[in-house]
Amino acid sequence: MMRPSPDWLDTLPSNRLLAEMSLWSANLCRMADDIARVDPFTDIYHLDVADGHFSPALLLFPDLVAAIRRTTAKPLHVHLMVADGILVDQIRQFAEAGADAISVHAENSNAPEALDLIAGLGVEPGIVLQLQTPIAEAAPYLDRVRILTLLGTRIGVKGQGLDGSAEPRLREARTLIAGAGTGRRILLAADGGIREHTVPGLRRSGAETIVMGSLAFNAPDLGARMDWVHGQPSEKAD
Repeated sequence: MMRPSPDWLDTLPSNRLLAEMSLWSANLCRMADDIARVDPFTDIYHLDVADGHFSPALLLFPDLVAAIRRTTAKPLHVHLMVADGILVDQIRQFAEAGADAISVHAENSNAPEALDLIAGLGVEPGIVLQLQTPIAEAAPYLDRVRILTLLGTRIGVKGQGLDGSAEPRLREARTLIAGAGTGRRILLAADGGIREHTVPGLRRSGAETIVMGSLAFNAPDLGARMDWVHGQPSEKAD
C-alpha cells in the first residue's frame, strides 16, 4: 500500500501555503486520471464523507478511499460529516481504508471519544468547526488534534461564496493555537469558498492550508495556478 512517511505532517512545508486537494471536485468517473494530474502539486488530499443527515450531501465511502490509497503516497485527510451514531464505526472503516488523518466535527457530541479513537488507531486527529460554532469551542481539543479546519461556507453545499466571518475566525483561531502552547504543529485549514479572490485574504488571516476544489481541478494552467498559491504571502511577510 502506498503511504506517506509516518512524520508526514511535521515535514510538510511551513514556508508557503499548502494545497489540500478536494477529491469531491475531481472527475468521479476518471478519479485515477485526475489524481495523477494533480498529484505533483498536492500536499494533502481532502476526502469529504457525508451521510445525508449531519450534512445534506452524500459523499465518499471506504472502498473508494481504499482505491485512492493505492494510487498515491500523498496524505489522505478524511473529513467526516456524519451523525454521532455512526461516527465511531466510520472512523474505524476509514482508518482501515488508509486514511492518514481523520477530522470530526466539534458539533458531534461524541467528538472527544472519536478523537481518542483516531489517535489510538495511529491516525492524525483533526477537529472541524462549522460557521455557527464559536472558535473558543476548539480550545479543549488543541492538546489532542493536529489539524483545525474552519468551514467558510455552509456545510456540504458546493459553490457557495465565502462567508464574511471566515477571515476574522481564522485570525481568532491562529491566536488560539499560538496561545495553547502544545509544542506540536497544528495545521490551520480553510475549507469552503476557496476562490482566486478569497485566497489572499485567507492566507493573510492565518490559513496554512486551503481545501482546493475547482480552483485546482478547473485551472487552465495548473502549474501556474499552484505557483500563485504557493507565493501567497502570510501576514508576517506583508
